[in-house]
Amino acid sequence: MNKTNTNIVYKTLKVVFLVVILIYTIFPLYVMFMGGFKTIGQLRGDLLGLPNPFQFDTFKALLAPTSNFWRSFANSLIIMVGTVVFDVILCCLTGFTFARIKFFGKEFLYNYILLGLLFPLAVAILPMYLQMRDIKLLDTYLGVMLPQAAFNLAFHTMLTRSFFEQIPMDLEEAATIDGCGKLGFLIRMVIPLSKPIITTIAVLTLVGSWNQFLLPLLVLNDEKKFTLPLGVMQYQGQYATDWARVLAYLTLSLIPAVVFYALAQKEIVAGLTSGAVKE
Repeated sequence: MNKTNTNIVYKTLKVVFLVVILIYTIFPLYVMFMGGFKTIGQLRGDLLGLPNPFQFDTFKALLAPTSNFWRSFANSLIIMVGTVVFDVILCCLTGFTFARIKFFGKEFLYNYILLGLLFPLAVAILPMYLQMRDIKLLDTYLGVMLPQAAFNLAFHTMLTRSFFEQIPMDLEEAATIDGCGKLGFLIRMVIPLSKPIITTIAVLTLVGSWNQFLLPLLVLNDEKKFTLPLGVMQYQGQYATDWARVLAYLTLSLIPAVVFYALAQKEIVAGLTSGAVKE
């Protein structure tokens, strides 16, 4: 087999592999989306086929002004925005500190923070619950925002530090000569130059917060404060036999996260692959 035939076989196998992965990824989304337009009888009789006819009543009921969907949507939005704000502020401050400020024990403290990458949320769930109970954060939005931001801090600090270190020292020296302190240099120069990585962190945080289930389940007891993932659980319990309603709710819950990620996809790639400024 010559080189040309080898390349053709390789490209064919690559395309086949990618198509298989695409089908594997899209198939559950297809079933979920189409299932929302079906009746229970259609779901039982033809799970994979197209709705015949399309049923819109389920989506109309969920999108009605009095529906609990909008309350859960608002709760998710509030928690998401708060988590992003906390996360971006904290990781910018910690990343800048470790990248541009010299102090005793810096590397030890940085490595200590990175140990947070080894501890998933499930491992720390019990001590975190006890701490939040002691400081009266249970059943509050803040009780969800702060732990989410804290568990993102290790990875996002690593990203911001690496990015901030690429900013030339000449810029900082020039800013210092002009009377700009460390904080002023961070706000006026570093953050504007670091838009790709900050956008990346913000999008990763908001998508993660939007889809978070375990932490809101642990913290929130009041159904009026339930987020969309908890609303799905509640809705599924309420309509245990009406899977069309459950699939419609899942579809509506998924759309915002997909839109957020799709709109910022280029910024995410740029933030993870590009440098801040070239010398």
